[in-house]
Amino acid sequence: MIYIHVSNNPRGSISFAFNSEDPNCNAIGSYSELRHRIEAPTVAPSAHQHQHSNLTRRKSAPASAFASASTSGPTRIVYRESVGPSSDSDLNLPFWQKTWFIVLLLAMAVSFFGLAIFLLLTLDSDYASAPVSAASEGVQITYGSVIKLMHEKTKFRLHSHDVPYGSGSGQQSVTGFPNVDDANSYWVYCEAYSRFICKARDTIKGGTLIRLQHMRTRRWLHSHLHASPISGNLEVSCFGSDGESDTGDYWKLEIEGSGKTWRQDQRIRLRHVDTGGYLHSHDKKYTRIAGGQQEVCGVREKRPDNVWLAAEGVYLPIAESK
Repeated sequence: MIYIHVSNNPRGSISFAFNSEDPNCNAIGSYSELRHRIEAPTVAPSAHQHQHSNLTRRKSAPASAFASASTSGPTRIVYRESVGPSSDSDLNLPFWQKTWFIVLLLAMAVSFFGLAIFLLLTLDSDYASAPVSAASEGVQITYGSVIKLMHEKTKFRLHSHDVPYGSGSGQQSVTGFPNVDDANSYWVYCEAYSRFICKARDTIKGGTLIRLQHMRTRRWLHSHLHASPISGNLEVSCFGSDGESDTGDYWKLEIEGSGKTWRQDQRIRLRHVDTGGYLHSHDKKYTRIAGGQQEVCGVREKRPDNVWLAAEGVYLPIAESK
């Protein structure tokens, strides 16, 4: 005999209970399958079969009948088909458990914003200030300043990068660069006889021997008797390091006019001590690795096209006298 009970349980699903005394009775696994089997037409059993088994369809029995059958009758089989949410526990979660991830993201954003403000406010004011414009007049140049040097005739900046010459000395190449916003055109101005430490914030007088250190690679502006790649004049390169320098890095500052100290609006020349060549550039350009950049070299004649001007950079103020 098969007993069928359909009810809605508290969790929103439909339960089917079967009590089968016939070992050949198969379990029904879902509501649709159950309905199909009950409503499907059947063939009347033979007299012999009718004597051995009798299938009777009943209405729903009370829940107590199933409770007693489960303890005293044959095996009870229960199938459930979900028709709604399996649990209402998610709706009863505390507010902080639902929003903890959003709160974590907000906390991280506030922390990074605070860190950015802290770093901005703690920058050194001397180097955090905007560079002085090349149009400024009367600004005195001091040791330790980080300044671009512009060739007056072509308006190209003295430039270097970690690329060696393919001929000559094979040292780090020096060129003229056309763009104003190039980071490889900054040079630090140091005394020649200060060993390897720049004497900062003192004015630079005409006739003084100075050294120019490339800001990015930390090598010194250098010259020697090797021939330059394009024109065959004296090669100008970058050589040495913070702890390595020689007289090949010494340049004499020559100021045009009556000024005794170097100011930003003054025209200057740099004459190499060992070779006697003036720092020079022209409009002949490289075509390969340094394409678009022009040659920088040394020439022994004092000419109008080997004049340079202080341009963009960080100009350190003069040190106060004690």
